[in-house]
Amino acid sequence: MGPSDPDGIFGRTPRVSRPAVGLIVNPAAGRDIRRLVGAASVMPHHEKAAIVRRALLGLEAVGVDTILHLNDGVGIVAAAMDGQRTGVRLQALPIRPEGRAADSVEAARQLAAAGVGAIITLGGDGTNRAVASGCGTVPLVAISTGTNNVFPAMVEATAAGLAAGLVATGQVDVDAVAPRAKWVEVDAGGAHDVALVDAAACRDRFRGAAAIWDPGRIIAVVLSRAEPWAVGLSSIGGRLRPVLADEPGGLYLELGEGTRVRALLAPGLVLEVGVRACRRLQPGEEVTLDAGDGTIALDGERELPAHGPAVARVTLGGPRLVDVRRVLAATAARGRRP
Repeated sequence: MGPSDPDGIFGRTPRVSRPAVGLIVNPAAGRDIRRLVGAASVMPHHEKAAIVRRALLGLEAVGVDTILHLNDGVGIVAAAMDGQRTGVRLQALPIRPEGRAADSVEAARQLAAAGVGAIITLGGDGTNRAVASGCGTVPLVAISTGTNNVFPAMVEATAAGLAAGLVATGQVDVDAVAPRAKWVEVDAGGAHDVALVDAAACRDRFRGAAAIWDPGRIIAVVLSRAEPWAVGLSSIGGRLRPVLADEPGGLYLELGEGTRVRALLAPGLVLEVGVRACRRLQPGEEVTLDAGDGTIALDGERELPAHGPAVARVTLGGPRLVDVRRVLAATAARGRRP
């Protein structure tokens, strides 16, 4: 858990009494080693600030004036507000950022406890995995700014802000526009963790640079979704036996000599991958991921020491993910101004 502020130096997490939205920006998203091994773009801080600014304008347009946010540590949110005349009030959460995923987990927990109606995230699959671990049932509006962006959407930030505001203020039916997402639950060596898209058994014994791009290091993978247009390990399944985000169950793959699949493993990195076995998984069906003395990767990054076989299953226990298009279409259908 990220370091909150037990001594009250930064104050206490507020409990909001009117519709409010949370904001979590990952300054490290879109800046990992896959810029060296592939052709991924670098997402600069000033562009993230511009995205935040547009999201805030969207929120303001639908009447949200209170935003609780994680201090990103590099001034992205502050830059978004620089020179802006707006009725939106930002309040930082009482968390000292350390640049770790635990910051986002703790921020999500505090936002859920504060009673926000939605959380806007800026990041990739890893960022949203961290937020999903702490947000409970609070709906997420996930804006893609990472490397592998299977879970978050490429969406205009103003539209994302409008959608988050409409959800938070109760102007749309949350059940209709923000269904629970699938995810992969993993039990490994006494630890329980989750992945939004993929959990993989890796031969690597150490975390290292964390990000995975070499399929030769992967033994087997469990996917909650496998879409042909995806980037990352889910691309392997997507090219072989697609499973969409709204379809039940998932996919299990064993890599090795067998069917050859041309997969998009990172931006600009297209490789042929051998798949020894592939089968659909029913919801909740348990499979073994045996990495020996290696590691278990979650959403493309080595996270857990294996310590023997792990057990994985695809469930519908993931976060509520807001469909921005569906939100705006619902309000348009009723003739309501966003």
